[in-house]
Amino acid sequence: MEKTATIPPSPAAIIKPARLASIDALRGFDMLMIAGGGQFIEHLGGKTGLVWVDALAAQFAHPAWHGFTFYDFIFPLFLFLAGTSLPFSLSSGLARGLSKGELLRKVGKRMLILICLGILYKNAPLDLFDPANIRYGSVLGRIGIASFLAAALYLHVGSRQRVYVAAGILVLYYLAFVLIPVPGYGAGDFSFEGNLAGWFDRQVMPGRLLQQTYDELALFTQLPAACLAIFGTFAGDTLLSDRNQAAKVKRLLLLGVAGIALGLLWNFLFPINKHLWSSSFILLTAGLAFVSLALFYWVIDVQNVQKWAFFFVVIGMNSLVMYLAYRFVDFNESSRLLFSGIYTYAAEEWHEVYQTLGGLLLAWLLLYFLWRKRVFVKV
Repeated sequence: MEKTATIPPSPAAIIKPARLASIDALRGFDMLMIAGGGQFIEHLGGKTGLVWVDALAAQFAHPAWHGFTFYDFIFPLFLFLAGTSLPFSLSSGLARGLSKGELLRKVGKRMLILICLGILYKNAPLDLFDPANIRYGSVLGRIGIASFLAAALYLHVGSRQRVYVAAGILVLYYLAFVLIPVPGYGAGDFSFEGNLAGWFDRQVMPGRLLQQTYDELALFTQLPAACLAIFGTFAGDTLLSDRNQAAKVKRLLLLGVAGIALGLLWNFLFPINKHLWSSSFILLTAGLAFVSLALFYWVIDVQNVQKWAFFFVVIGMNSLVMYLAYRFVDFNESSRLLFSGIYTYAAEEWHEVYQTLGGLLLAWLLLYFLWRKRVFVKV
């Protein structure tokens, strides 16, 4: 009897990490809030007569300086999830036989692309012949730099050393604020005018700062922001580990509660402030990110309740497209052209709500089309 030869699966196929729907869904939820979902919720404020709706809408406006709202959590969550994905992508690359140097070069190339896309995003139409008025700090650039730093650490040091590095950055960042005097203001000034980050960036950052004397996406705040991606790698390690699912959820929750508690305690010395990316703000948002990921993972991947998350998964698998499309395509104007004939009979104060909702629908349909075609844009 002739035997049929069986070709064994490749090592990469054996150990390639499985994609978790919870990460894509949480990333999709986050990008929805960044792109237009937060604006939609904010527009609901003062229109329904419901106290809880007004309270929710108030959470989608940034505080003027110190303080915290849910909207402050949205971008840090994306940085955290960028770090969470690194153990999956890097271990997959190692399984395919790529060296650590090759992987770091790929992440470095991605960083440069994101920096360039971020400059285009913040300055379009971009005048390359007027570099003094180009804003170089950007959301995409921050993601690229933070991911590169987190990947370099992940590939070359162990988990304990990563904890030491992140803790050292946050402590040194705080000490720099309280010990280094700013000319005209002295040391320990956390105000908009006299803070160390703004003074430093005015001295060394080329181009234009967002508020002329300060820019929260400039250079000095980059290191504490990178800690969010570093903390995210611990979440990725947890989800990739051999622990059972209940233990993974428990560990994520414990890390989350610890981060929230430490952030709130540090607030008494170093105010929670998104603009400064203060150490207390980093720990608070990292803690909230751990808890959010634990909840999404438990519901979607452990309890296998996934149908509700499909809407977010479609966004999460093409989050870069969503972010860039909302900058270069006027979905709200398209919504007005397509749907204003329907909502024109509603009270005028509701028009912006329906217009924003229609824009979100059009953007999602674009991503759904890409999802159906299995087109996923990554850099």
